[in-house]
Amino acid sequence: MQKLVAIKGMNDILPPESARWEWLEEKVRALMARHAYRNIRTPIVEPTPLFVRGLGEVTDIVEKEMYSFEDRLNGEQLTLRPESTAGVVRAVVEHSMLYDGGKRLYYLGPMFRHERPQRGRYRQFHQIGAEALGFPGAQLDAELILLAHALWQELGLQDVRLELNSLGQPEERRAHRAALIQYLEQHQEQLDEDARRRLYSNPLRILDTKNPAMQVLVEGAPRLMDFLGKESLAHFETVKAILDESGVAWRLNPRLVRGMDYYNLTVFEFVTDRLGSQGTICGGGRYDYLIEQIGGKSAPAVGWALGVERVLELLKDQGVPVPELVADAYAIVPDAAALPQVMAQVQRLRALGVSVQVHAATGEGMGSMKSQFKKADASGARFALVFGADELARGVVTVKPLREAGEQVERPLAALADWAATLQSSR
Repeated sequence: MQKLVAIKGMNDILPPESARWEWLEEKVRALMARHAYRNIRTPIVEPTPLFVRGLGEVTDIVEKEMYSFEDRLNGEQLTLRPESTAGVVRAVVEHSMLYDGGKRLYYLGPMFRHERPQRGRYRQFHQIGAEALGFPGAQLDAELILLAHALWQELGLQDVRLELNSLGQPEERRAHRAALIQYLEQHQEQLDEDARRRLYSNPLRILDTKNPAMQVLVEGAPRLMDFLGKESLAHFETVKAILDESGVAWRLNPRLVRGMDYYNLTVFEFVTDRLGSQGTICGGGRYDYLIEQIGGKSAPAVGWALGVERVLELLKDQGVPVPELVADAYAIVPDAAALPQVMAQVQRLRALGVSVQVHAATGEGMGSMKSQFKKADASGARFALVFGADELARGVVTVKPLREAGEQVERPLAALADWAATLQSSR
């Protein structure tokens, strides 16, 4: 029969690599708890109109990248989520979560986009995101940026720069849009096919082009910042002032527009040069009109999402050490007849917080002591626990260090709690 394999761009995450994912997720959960952000989990499949309405009909995601299909049961149009902000907002609206005030939320999970797989860009990829909903002030924009910056410090990441811009409010963008279209119409011969397609539907995205032949043209385009009113500028100045006071370096990027239509005021990205064209590892901004667009009562919001694969790739590129998940101890069992007694002792240790891997029996018994010690050493465990017939008869277990200096010693089975406490304090 033909061997079945995973879909291209949708990858299995296997041990020991999965340990790196768990390590990152644990760091994120601890950081979110310190910032009073609470976990939210939304469905992977959502109604297609949620993303069309929320992200914008003329965005690349909606036009080209969504995995959409018809529900065979009722004909409903459904989509595998390409991002999570719209789903979080939908859940907040559906469950009236803002009735008693703003909410700080975070999520972790897979997203799906139909595009050509390459380093740092996959068809199934994973994001971690943070959203603060129901808070209008520039303080929250800065808080979200500081939260992401704190994560880079927690992970030991370097060579990550923060780029900022303000998109202002819709009326300010409309004035800028008219000026931008007029400018680009005068240089249509320099526009590539994608820019000509966007000229009247979404001209702001032309400013984000990666086409080298259009860079001079884009640099000379009208700047949105020049169309911002006093309130939008004051909002942006407050964000920058908080970042400056907190010692977080930033760079103004007037071409930064992000890929979704729902943003207004502050937008930002954390970027590295170490991952080539996939250098944006985190991005976000304020989206004060999305909640109303999705059917809720008007309320402000701001958030960001990071690409897990890109962050892990950057950690690996910079040589940041990520601890492997290995057992504290490996239980060696010379005689299969002793397994019931050994398993009972092992369960005691596990209940005390010690991770123990038990040597698995083969069809011919437990195998030789030599082979079991080889397996114990290969497992990465710190200690081997030898449950020999003589030891068990005397109510003891032999503890042999495998990764550090020290002699093997016998410990009473009745006093394993003391050894467990000592082991955990030395981690």
